[in-house]
Amino acid sequence: MNKRGQLLGAAIVTAIMLFIVGSMVIDFFKDDITIIRNSDNLDCANSAVISDGTKLTCLGIGLIVPYFFLAIISLTGGVIVANFIKWQKNRLFYKETAHIKLSAARFW
Repeated sequence: MNKRGQLLGAAIVTAIMLFIVGSMVIDFFKDDITIIRNSDNLDCANSAVISDGTKLTCLGIGLIVPYFFLAIISLTGGVIVANFIKWQKNRLFYKETAHIKLSAARFW
């Protein structure tokens, strides 16, 4: 069986596995974020009494989950694209070397 042809399929399976594991890790962040944002710690719900720096901190903490989700999507997409490019290079390389071998065989 052609092992180079399976490279892209393995990349897609790896990317799906990374996406699933990354999505499972997000649940661990959610509990910590709600604890940090509650009234005992940063008190992000009461915007009238907190300072500008605390508002910025609340905003940054609130963006952890979307940024982590975007990082997961970027990572999985990068795995697929990198292996697709590698697959294309291998395909083109072996097509060119086959042509060279044929022309060398005609010469001899």
